[in-house]
Amino acid sequence: MSMESVARQSPSLGSGPNGQQARNWCGHFQMPLHYPRYTKADYEAMPEWKLDCLLKEYGLLITGDVEQKRRFAMGAFLWAR
Repeated sequence: MSMESVARQSPSLGSGPNGQQARNWCGHFQMPLHYPRYTKADYEAMPEWKLDCLLKEYGLLITGDVEQKRRFAMGAFLWAR
């Protein structure tokens, strides 16, 4: 598949009456504007539902128990200083 064919398959966000297609097309990933600024202690205390929301926001659908999700989030978002 060439880049040209990928570009043609992507819907135009501004097309349709009143941008209707843009509102209906939600099956894509859009990088959030801000990087999460949680500390290690924040992740360790974060409830599972909040971890799920955070990971989903960044397109990271992780299965497993809450501890696995915490470890993944800390590995993905915490940087060694």
